[in-house]
Amino acid sequence: MKNRTFAVALSAVLTSSFIATAQADKLDDIIGSGKLRCAVTLDFPPMGFRDEANKPAGFDVDYCNDLAKILGVEPEVVETPFPDRIPALISGRADVIVASTSDTLERAKTVGLTVPYFAFQMVVLTRDNTGINSFDDLKGKALGNTSGTYEAIALEKDVKSWGSGSFRAYQSQNDTLLAVAQGHIDATVVTNTVAAATLKSGKYKNLKVAGNAPYVIDYVSLGAKRNEYGLLRYLDLFVNQQVRTGRYKELFTKWVGTEIAPTDLTVPQVYY
Repeated sequence: MKNRTFAVALSAVLTSSFIATAQADKLDDIIGSGKLRCAVTLDFPPMGFRDEANKPAGFDVDYCNDLAKILGVEPEVVETPFPDRIPALISGRADVIVASTSDTLERAKTVGLTVPYFAFQMVVLTRDNTGINSFDDLKGKALGNTSGTYEAIALEKDVKSWGSGSFRAYQSQNDTLLAVAQGHIDATVVTNTVAAATLKSGKYKNLKVAGNAPYVIDYVSLGAKRNEYGLLRYLDLFVNQQVRTGRYKELFTKWVGTEIAPTDLTVPQVYY
């Protein structure tokens, strides 16, 4: 009888412990701690970088700050290079990833991803004296791009299919931009954020954006651990609210500029 009573009591304790554990959620932990730690990449302007005072700045930094404000906690930017974004989350150094993380199926095997909070559109970057005003105007021109990038592969393929013009590969993005500015090539294709950062820098005063390139849009998500369902659902709603309230457009204008329209985060017949 004594053993049976002990077994019942132990079962009750274990059950209570299991229920408490099951009910625990990272969202509650963040609110309880009074701090939100965001893994942010700070060498990818204008999404994330360090300003003249060496403080974190950019779209992703503001997005982290917005989320922390809504949660009623203090934001903490955990500087994280691109390869370390997921390890920072898994190891517990960060609570969420706010670092322009593409929503690939391979990546989703390791980390939970939200609906898109930003999307990178490819655009044409050229000089203001080339007569290029759209992607179609690239046919027959001298073009180039950064070796190994998605846009370089796509652009070189197009040049070959056109049967006119030329393509040259460069080792770095800076080399590509310099080639356009100095007239070694007529144009290139880059992300809208790279284009905006380049124009804002004032380093190349003769460059302009000449419309979108018809390449696949790179949708990026916020990230949390896969089993943190409550937090992931909250992050989805937060992204939704950022768009509905106009904050997404406001941040896009602030960091990317007005030369390029904000990319629609909806995917026809998928996200509404």
